[in-house]
Amino acid sequence: MSHRSVSVSSNTSSSAPDESSSTGEAAAADEIAAPKRRTGLARVPFWAQILLGLVLGALLGWIARSGDVAWLSTALDKVGGTFVQLLKLAVGPLVFFAITVSITNLRNVSGAARLAGRTLLWFMATSLIAVGIGLTIGLLTNPGAGTGLSPKDGARPEQAGSWLDFLTGIIPTDVITPFTELNVLQIVFMAAVAGVAALRIGEKAAPLLSFSESALTLLQKALWWVIRLAPLGTLGLIGRAIDQYGWDLIGQYATFTADVYIGSLLVMFGVYPLLLALAARVSPLQFFRGAWPAIQLGFVSRSSVGTMPVTQKAVERLGVPREYASFAAPFGATTKMDGCAAVYPALAAIFVAEIFGISLGIGDYVLIAFVSVIGSAATAGLTGATVMTTLTLSTLGLPLEGVGLLLAIDPVLDMIRTATNVAGQAAVPVVVAARERILDLDAFRRARSFDLDDLDDLDDTGTVPAGGAEGAGGRRSGEPAPATA
Repeated sequence: MSHRSVSVSSNTSSSAPDESSSTGEAAAADEIAAPKRRTGLARVPFWAQILLGLVLGALLGWIARSGDVAWLSTALDKVGGTFVQLLKLAVGPLVFFAITVSITNLRNVSGAARLAGRTLLWFMATSLIAVGIGLTIGLLTNPGAGTGLSPKDGARPEQAGSWLDFLTGIIPTDVITPFTELNVLQIVFMAAVAGVAALRIGEKAAPLLSFSESALTLLQKALWWVIRLAPLGTLGLIGRAIDQYGWDLIGQYATFTADVYIGSLLVMFGVYPLLLALAARVSPLQFFRGAWPAIQLGFVSRSSVGTMPVTQKAVERLGVPREYASFAAPFGATTKMDGCAAVYPALAAIFVAEIFGISLGIGDYVLIAFVSVIGSAATAGLTGATVMTTLTLSTLGLPLEGVGLLLAIDPVLDMIRTATNVAGQAAVPVVVAARERILDLDAFRRARSFDLDDLDDLDDTGTVPAGGAEGAGGRRSGEPAPATA
């Protein structure tokens, strides 16, 4: 039972000798329950603000490009760049404290090791399915054919991923550089070490854990403010993409773009609903109703890590216990990348191979699947998928200059890739919780979409409002339904 339900039941069970006191308590309860009255732009739903930003951004980008308006180009670039920079500013410390706290929270969950292991297995299984979809679509459509592109149009990236870099790069040389250079994989490593060490130390680590929890709450609060700027960030990012590349670029990459969107949508609205219906035995429509705010934010922010607090909140509201959700959401935000690390690399490898006239065999396709399942942590939840793409191409022996062919269209593709990532990061914890019979089915059924403007209230109280994971008297998965009168 939630804290809120406890306080309500205590009020209703007490006698009322003092009418004014009970009236005051009732008024206070009504004030807490009633939504804040919004004015001005706050009255517009957040999704509508995002849509408005997309439309205005495309329009302003077209004006800047067609009219050669230098000041407008600069403004769009600064607005979009500032939004991404604000997201990145919070990423390092957010990942560190989120992973540290999530590992220590597992001590409150029975069978924690089993939960963590099954979460990882489901991550890998869904990644394997996603890369299979990407390969199938690529082989059927030949995305590199008829583009008019040639090898000379490519450019070798400044930084390339390799298995040696991936394996040796996990361990940092010092504790400062990973934060200054935003090496998320190294930050995850340090956080995991700190979390496991804190568990082993026990009570002596209590002050550190208390500080970590306070720091995480502070960072999430600051990130809520950044998230509310997403409509402006969307305007700048879309406007900058249209201004720099124009609509002709989408036409040149039409097949590849369509493949990435179709593959991602098949994973999001095909694979995940089937898993939810068959493996978890819950309603896929109800899942999307509760998870949609996180998926929507992932689409516009293009950052799984930046979306992570919203993803965790959505997962909790879908009935996943908070102790497990606080582990699964950060873990997924840094390792679960079905869009960026499965669908996209498979299509990118086929695309680059066709441009350079290189034939791929069965062994190459197996390698693509292996890289997608094992190397997805290299993407680290940041915007773009250059590291994962170079890792895939280098493993296959394909020219890294092919990455330069893909960079121009990347912002347009990154939106749907990240939305797919976030959907998977929310779906897997629901599936695992349901199969482990710890999913609150009543909370899942009551879960509803929430406006991102309400997240300030959720974070302040530390609880989830009615319809969330802490609904009163929630029934866990596997428990018998209560008798009806």
